Amino acid sequence: MHIHELNPWRTMIALSVFVLILIVGFLTRPKPLLTYEKTISESVDALLESDAYFYPWDLGKVIAKETENVVLFDIRDNFIFGQGHIPGAENLAASVLSQEDNIERMKNLRDMGVTVVLYGEDELQANGPWMLFRQVGFNNVKLLLGGYSYYKEHKNDLSATREDDSFKKGIARFNYAEMAAPKDGAVISAESEKPVQIQRREKTNVAAGGC
Repeated sequence: MHIHELNPWRTMIALSVFVLILIVGFLTRPKPLLTYEKTISESVDALLESDAYFYPWDLGKVIAKETENVVLFDIRDNFIFGQGHIPGAENLAASVLSQEDNIERMKNLRDMGVTVVLYGEDELQANGPWMLFRQVGFNNVKLLLGGYSYYKEHKNDLSATREDDSFKKGIARFNYAEMAAPKDGAVISAESEKPVQIQRREKTNVAAGGC
């Protein structure tokens, strides 16, 4: 015989309290800061939208403060940011982008109609954070094509980048030919590569009548 058969009222009360706790917990649980608003296919289609990107030649007006509805966020860490960044940009590292206070600021900028431009060392570095914000409904967030490295190379004449599409190809981070070159000025020529002669040892004859 089970204990609830002896006192069914206690069982009913316990079950009611348990269900009440579940309902209260469900109603009072904190809402997530971000919720996805786009499907995977919609997110992929966003990559083809021209208004999802910010072009290098448009940086001139932002740097000259000729427009007030664009904010540049440098998502690199503070140390790298201190070594050089686009004038007027704010440092908002990728590691803290999703913090509550930063999310609230992003929402305020969106409600104010301000365009947020994310950039990293190159385009790929900022691609992940940019895609995340686009997926959760921040259509005002754009990706700077080419990133900081492309800007740094063309900062003296940004208007000329209209005729240059190298930002689509990116800029090599490493010179692999130089890395693979011999060190200390050593030169290896074909003449110095002589084949190694291998001599086989002659077998010694076993003495007759051995073990």
